[in-house]
Amino acid sequence: MTRPVALVLGGVLVLVGLLWTGQGLGWIGGSPMTGVTLWAVVGPVVALLGLLIALRGGRGRATRP
Repeated sequence: MTRPVALVLGGVLVLVGLLWTGQGLGWIGGSPMTGVTLWAVVGPVVALLGLLIALRGGRGRATRP
């Protein structure tokens, strides 16, 4: 996976995870997901996965001289 793709994918997953967490906890209304505990659990897992992907993609590869 190329660096920009990893950063964008990771960023999107973090945002989606935060959205799902907010909906699951009832902080963000207007969705059938609001107040459903499943999304309060799945959201942080997705956000953490996105963070790991972004961090791994953000690290530059060592080049050989």
